[in-house]
Amino acid sequence: MNQLMFDMPQYGPWLLTHKGDTSCRLLADRHYSRQHPGHPMFTRPGRNLVLRTADGSAVWVTWSGVRDDGLNAWECTIFRNESGLLSSDMIHAAVTATIAEWGTPPPDGIITYVDASKVRSINPGCCFKRAGWRRIGKSKHRGLILLQWERTDTG
Repeated sequence: MNQLMFDMPQYGPWLLTHKGDTSCRLLADRHYSRQHPGHPMFTRPGRNLVLRTADGSAVWVTWSGVRDDGLNAWECTIFRNESGLLSSDMIHAAVTATIAEWGTPPPDGIITYVDASKVRSINPGCCFKRAGWRRIGKSKHRGLILLQWERTDTG
């Protein structure tokens, strides 16, 4: 029997998908940042790059839109990993996928916010830090940890 194959970009463990992907929505429903579990759309309005693993056990979304924090950056709005793969490796691959799809990041790179009160870790954001991200501050309103992946070029 022949297997039906789609011409889908693949970046390490990640496949490119869309913001209506059911597997991604179900993962997002279990993420602490989810505001409306069950709603069919789990991404913010604006430009979204949605990645998932083939088995639907992990999701990543990079978002680009109007920011209110003064940064000129793309944002990882959700990363949830329920696979057996190392999260820091998956983050690295997701950044690579984002750059491959969207090109050079803005001057402030790619950021994410982590709510230390909602994660079970003495080192919130550890998987991002192990992937080369660094802490650059906190959000103004909720005190969320702000992590940044910086561009390595000077252009």
